[in-house]
Amino acid sequence: MPTQEPPQDPPRDRSQTLLKIAAVAQRFPFTVAAASTILIVGLATGGLWAALQDRSWYPDVAFGLPSLQSGRWWTPVTGSALGATPLDYLPIILGFVLLVGFAEWRLGTRWTAAVTVTGQIGTVLLTSALLAVLRTTGWAWAQELARSVDVGFSAGALCAGAVASATLASPWRQWLRLGLLVYVGVSVLFVGTLSDLEHLLAVAGGLALTRWVAVPGAADASGRLSRRQWRLLAVAGLVVLAAISMAVWVAPSRGPMGSTYGLSGSGWQVLILVALLVLLADGLRRGSRVAWRWTVAVASLYTLLGLVVAVVFAVGKILDQQVTVQGAAVFVPTAVVWSAELLVLVAGRDAFQARRPSALLARWRGSHKGAEPSQDAQQEAADLLLREGGGNLSWMTTWPDNAYFFAASRDGYIAYREHAGVAVALGDPVGAPDGRADTIREFAEMCDRAGRVPCLFSATAAAAEITERQLGWRSVQVAEDTIVDLPDLEFRGKAWQDVRTALNRAKKEGVEYRLGSLAEQPRALLAQVRQISEEWVGDSGLPEMGFTLGGVEEALDPRMRVGLAVTDDGRLQGVTSWMPVYAGADGVGADATGGDAAGEDREEREDRGARDGRPPSGWTLDMMRRRHDGFRPVVEFMIASSCLALREDSATFLSLSGAPLARNPAGTAPTGLQRILDRLGSAMEPYYGFRSLHAFKAKFQPRYEPMYLLYRDEADLPRIGVALLRCYLPDASVRDLLTATARRD
Repeated sequence: MPTQEPPQDPPRDRSQTLLKIAAVAQRFPFTVAAASTILIVGLATGGLWAALQDRSWYPDVAFGLPSLQSGRWWTPVTGSALGATPLDYLPIILGFVLLVGFAEWRLGTRWTAAVTVTGQIGTVLLTSALLAVLRTTGWAWAQELARSVDVGFSAGALCAGAVASATLASPWRQWLRLGLLVYVGVSVLFVGTLSDLEHLLAVAGGLALTRWVAVPGAADASGRLSRRQWRLLAVAGLVVLAAISMAVWVAPSRGPMGSTYGLSGSGWQVLILVALLVLLADGLRRGSRVAWRWTVAVASLYTLLGLVVAVVFAVGKILDQQVTVQGAAVFVPTAVVWSAELLVLVAGRDAFQARRPSALLARWRGSHKGAEPSQDAQQEAADLLLREGGGNLSWMTTWPDNAYFFAASRDGYIAYREHAGVAVALGDPVGAPDGRADTIREFAEMCDRAGRVPCLFSATAAAAEITERQLGWRSVQVAEDTIVDLPDLEFRGKAWQDVRTALNRAKKEGVEYRLGSLAEQPRALLAQVRQISEEWVGDSGLPEMGFTLGGVEEALDPRMRVGLAVTDDGRLQGVTSWMPVYAGADGVGADATGGDAAGEDREEREDRGARDGRPPSGWTLDMMRRRHDGFRPVVEFMIASSCLALREDSATFLSLSGAPLARNPAGTAPTGLQRILDRLGSAMEPYYGFRSLHAFKAKFQPRYEPMYLLYRDEADLPRIGVALLRCYLPDASVRDLLTATARRD
């Protein structure tokens, strides 16, 4: 009977693991060395399994005011490598690795080592000096801390994290700093141990250092607060208040203001209070005027009560009478936070102007600056597109279901759809070239006022340059436009072999190409178009996608052209639809006649551009369907025939459009976000075949133009992702997605 050896890890796998560990140690040498030292000391002293604070020699190595007064000057160093109890080692090591590792990644090893060590020792000395002064005031809390000692490297780690926050762009810089301040503020107020005071001073010192010292790699920051930053500050105040309620409920203690035991109320009261704060915070995040008013009312009440308490204490002090307030340990800091919240709300009141959607819509329509989904707005957008021209996807902006934002000058617009609180603009703005930057800026301001997240999807490099230079936005490539130039197009050479074969086979098998308006086709042929389209949708396993992907209804537009592959017996083999691309005064497309240069004034050029007789300068492929059991190379045949027929109709180029989440891998190195999108494209490939379609278009030797998602910052990306999903699949349910996945599996 044959025996089987137990499985063993291949040496190659072990060597690769060791190489990865070595790479991490090489990239973060200070973090790895310091964390390893803490673990080794913990093993050597037994601190990993027994509490060191119970050892007789603990006061000799722990830092604090008593140690320094006794001449134990070495304790800021020895105490930094220890943990008081075994449970303390987990937060110490984890916090150190996260914060110091982050700092070493952003600042470099030398800066991180200097900031962490200096921050640790400086904070220990500063805390001891502060307590030496405060204990003389008779403050019981300060006197208690002045008799305490502590260990751990957490103060240095927090100082390093605070300094490294300067390297982050907005809003990540503000989020990290607010998170650190909320943590240390609530801890010192409602826990109040010696380490909590050290943490507060460490974070405050680190943030102050970023104002006085030029931190390497520091991100640019304007001196003014934007609407988003005012809203962020207001939300942070409510987060602090929620954290106070939870801290008093979960971990009551004796802090600087006294004991908080028994002051939290019942669990249900705390949860209801936190839920109300969350509702107000969500409204403030969106800039809601209603949420602003309610928060101002509550903050004003707490501020008034706080002033009354302060006056009572002052009068009692003058009259030499002892005054006590029930629950002062919680009420006083809570009133202080509410007062600060009131100041933020009043100072940043212009950031909270968003009203109910109906009121906003009426207001925007009256000022010609907002969302206009009416048929009149749709017609005005179409007229403006014909007059000024647009990009390869601009005709999609005339489709139903779009809302319209018109610039104040009324010479440009953006078509968008709103889902999940995100306004997803479709492509570049349409309008006068010199006003497109203003259109984007006004659109972003409108979204900001309304508490919506703005973004542009499938935008060109020109729009990406505008948003990056003028608005500080970011971009990520989401597709590639594939453009076939027609004037010198010849199907010659080995690269065109598949196309020539398709044309020759179609001729032999009696497949005819017809180009025209779908609405003018015979009823029987139109029925076949619908049948083929429905079969394709049914086979995909998911509902038909929309947004940048049209269907039969869009192809019925009389300005669009459809290419039909029909056999001698009238059997439809395939259909393609083409959207017109109209040139503007800047020469977009092929029709760059330059009317102004010929002495034609603007009004005459607008009248000429609005006439229906102007031919499109190019065409963009939209719908493409084929019969599964029909002529196999029908798609190659239809596209090649469209190239020849539309060139005869004065077109200078065809855009085969860009497949979502598909791009040429030979481009620049992908970013982290791009790699995520690539994985998403791979996951969706079995359902929609975007990448296969993108690879298929390479048969026509196109030139590639990148298409981008333009967004403010990474914090908006989760909501943008949800919004894009709803744009493409507005009617898809969770059941649809699960059913499609089950079919593929």
